[in-house]
Amino acid sequence: MRQHADNPVDWYEWGEEALSKARLENKPLIISVGYAACHWCHVMAHESFSDEAIASFMNAHFVCIKVDREERPDIDRIYMEAAQLLSGRGGWPLNSFALPDGKPFYAATYFPPDQWMDALNQLSHLFQNEYPRVLQAATSLTEGIRANPFPGIADIKPFTPEEYHAAFENQIHTIDFELGGYAGAPKFMMPVGLEFFLQYHYLTEDQKALDAVTITLDAIAKGGICDQIGGGFSRYSTDQFWKVPHFEKMLYDNAQLITLYSHAYQLTNKPLYAEIIENTISFLERELRHTEGGFFASVDADSEHEEGKFYVWSKKEMESVLNPKHTEILLRFYQVSANGNWEKGRNILHCKYDKVSFALENGMSYDALDAVLKTANRSLLERRNKRIRPSTDDKILTSWNALMISGYVNAYKALGNEQYLKGAISTARFLETNVIKESGLLYRVYKDGKVSAEAFLDDYALLADAFIGLYEVTFDLHWLLQSQLLTAFVWNHFGDAGNRLFFYTSDKAESLIARKHEISDNVIPASNSVFAHVLYKLGVLLEKTDYSKMAAEMLFRIRNETVQQGTYYANWAMLLGKMVYPACEVAILGRNAVPVSLEIQKRYLPTAVFAGGMTENLPLLYNRLTDDETGIFVCQNKTCNRPVYSAIEALDLIKNSHVI
Repeated sequence: MRQHADNPVDWYEWGEEALSKARLENKPLIISVGYAACHWCHVMAHESFSDEAIASFMNAHFVCIKVDREERPDIDRIYMEAAQLLSGRGGWPLNSFALPDGKPFYAATYFPPDQWMDALNQLSHLFQNEYPRVLQAATSLTEGIRANPFPGIADIKPFTPEEYHAAFENQIHTIDFELGGYAGAPKFMMPVGLEFFLQYHYLTEDQKALDAVTITLDAIAKGGICDQIGGGFSRYSTDQFWKVPHFEKMLYDNAQLITLYSHAYQLTNKPLYAEIIENTISFLERELRHTEGGFFASVDADSEHEEGKFYVWSKKEMESVLNPKHTEILLRFYQVSANGNWEKGRNILHCKYDKVSFALENGMSYDALDAVLKTANRSLLERRNKRIRPSTDDKILTSWNALMISGYVNAYKALGNEQYLKGAISTARFLETNVIKESGLLYRVYKDGKVSAEAFLDDYALLADAFIGLYEVTFDLHWLLQSQLLTAFVWNHFGDAGNRLFFYTSDKAESLIARKHEISDNVIPASNSVFAHVLYKLGVLLEKTDYSKMAAEMLFRIRNETVQQGTYYANWAMLLGKMVYPACEVAILGRNAVPVSLEIQKRYLPTAVFAGGMTENLPLLYNRLTDDETGIFVCQNKTCNRPVYSAIEALDLIKNSHVI
């Protein structure tokens, strides 16, 4: 709304004022959905919403509502489904036309000004002169949106390894083993799909699964999608080579990539992955961290009305910054030319070779090249920071901050940097202080000292999951109790007993034209799949059989999609892996429980659950504390091995536990 405040369009926020005006004046709604870092949203705002003639027509014939999809994903979800039902595609800006009661009769994405004006004229004419056709379209579309996507009865036969292997086969064929990522363009990174391949490699030792991840992570680390001098990643690549990014930087992408690179580092020990983790965290802390501990949502793609202008370089400007002694080699490393490797003679910094290969080819040691790059990057970043910077969307979103807590925790496990654990706790404390109520009620948005929008299932699920992760590295029971608090609230207020799933909105939320489920994984895992993992882990840690049973029932409901539909059910496939290769419960008791646990958790252990400390305060810990040594109990299916007293012995037991 702030970005559109100067538009001559009379924008309303979603709410009763706008809906009442539409009913009273018998006008259709224009529901325009976007987000602060959306390039094409800015383009449409500049081309159409700032045009006086277009705005005048909109104001006269419609009630115009502007929605931030990041604040109100529940609204976005409904009208995005309308667009997809009509055309098979969606995206932002999303422009939906609806009856005064909110039922959509048409929806599409970006329009150039002349096409937008044509659409306004046609749809206004239809509403005024052929209302029965409009009503029929709205009724049919709303029925489609409300349709139950889960007909029939869930298959409750035991899960099998064959299903897990089939889920892998239905995903692995989509990987581009030459360029990395999923075949085609544009390319999104889809961290959850790559996480599934890591889990599959761990459980089956399938090398192709690991190759799918490492080829991708190496490629995006070298590409223009990675900010080579400032750290962090853009949202996606417009080409298949990871060279030309869509330049906005989102907290959710970067937080998940920290986790993904951390897990890959635990498996491979590749120095590049540690470097990417450190650079990405540095970017987030430098550019998106709130002074009190939370993280802002995004950095825009545009500055001075041009996409990417902040990030690209001319050869001449590069030469004016770099040490002349090293300029030639740096221009080669970053693929910079006088004509430019992008538009208007400008260059997107990216690498053709990794540092080891490039150093060897140019007669340098790796350490010498690395030192030159670090010095040059500091100089380039200093110069870049003098440019007009893209704007920051400074709202703090609960679900995305939860992903950042998890990113910090996983980076801490991989690299052992205590500052990352402090960062995780600082972010968690910020959310505790500002968005969680004693009842477990959660708010989604924090901005300028105020909260708004009661939270959705993704906020609850991702934060409950992050709190479990914090517990597992600190053994501070407080975090597990916080996870249980949020989980209990979801259990009581989001449940759909008939489908054995959870609604995206609570029973306390505003009533929209449909109450939806979020099932399929995307650039962020689906809230139902995340919550199923939460129930599974809490079922183990708290010995709550109702949670364990519900996690299985949720997967029963989605099992066909999980096996057959590839990447968009990757997080469900990871839950399937845990069902087929049951959790390894690791209880660590004694004075050195935390450091011993960290020594074990330096490894990638996707099916292990950890509990411990100096107090027998969980069922897994009862009657296991001794006065002398720190004992490690590795258990599975409520059966425990004899205690061991070193990380190496425990890791051997964990490794053997998933052989079936």
